[in-house]
Amino acid sequence: MTDRTAGAGAATATPVGTAFLRVLAVDDEPPALDELAYLLRRDPRVATVSTAGDVAGALRVLRDADIDAVFLDIRMPGLDGMELARVLRRFARPPEVVFVTAYDDRAAEAFDLGVADYVRKPVQPERISESLRRVLANRLVPSHPAVASHLAREEDPTIPVELAGTTRLLPRSAVRWVEAQGDYARLHTADGSHLVRIPLATLAERWADAGFVRIHRSYLVALHLIDELRVTNSGYVVVIDGRALPVARRHTRELKDRLVRAAKQAWAR
Repeated sequence: MTDRTAGAGAATATPVGTAFLRVLAVDDEPPALDELAYLLRRDPRVATVSTAGDVAGALRVLRDADIDAVFLDIRMPGLDGMELARVLRRFARPPEVVFVTAYDDRAAEAFDLGVADYVRKPVQPERISESLRRVLANRLVPSHPAVASHLAREEDPTIPVELAGTTRLLPRSAVRWVEAQGDYARLHTADGSHLVRIPLATLAERWADAGFVRIHRSYLVALHLIDELRVTNSGYVVVIDGRALPVARRHTRELKDRLVRAAKQAWAR
């Protein structure tokens, strides 16, 4: 039977030729830490698993070892996981962070920190596998053949959303348009909508390079999904999925220019 125990800072190698990820698991509850480390060691993409029971122990491991990913509980005595994630962002080459928690009330904050994944307890093997896939997609290890296929595909960031009491990761490519609702934003997809605690202005800034354009103080849309731009008695509107959304006067010229450029690029292909 596989050994499921490990002391703080312990590391064991997985005897698989394609394993290369060096992972740190952090949780203040020994049974939970034991289970997480066990699931990580089972994956053939993981070369070593180090463990720590608190943030101080995690920092000692990070000081002494090269770590590619940190699987991290949030609520712990002393410094919590969110504070450690903020520290890691200041590293010259920060490891990927995956939050593993029993709570879903920090998902939006985690998104703001740019974590690779947000996993709810109890942890399932398939979720750990998916988290490792996301870590691989974010790590730049082009010399390793097992990573080449992950680097070749287009990056599609995800957003944690609530669905029937469960936190799910919604890919950005599924979002058709976004509506501001105070300090929140409602993400509209082809089959529904999701309210997230992220200001529209933040999404507009982060998604500008992905083709999302601000058309109004209350609306952000995926440019390539605009079916029509037309004039009404009250001004311009764009039509997406049969829904007419208002275009503010100050955004009209930029929107027209971008639509023209997009059309020219499409004809040039």
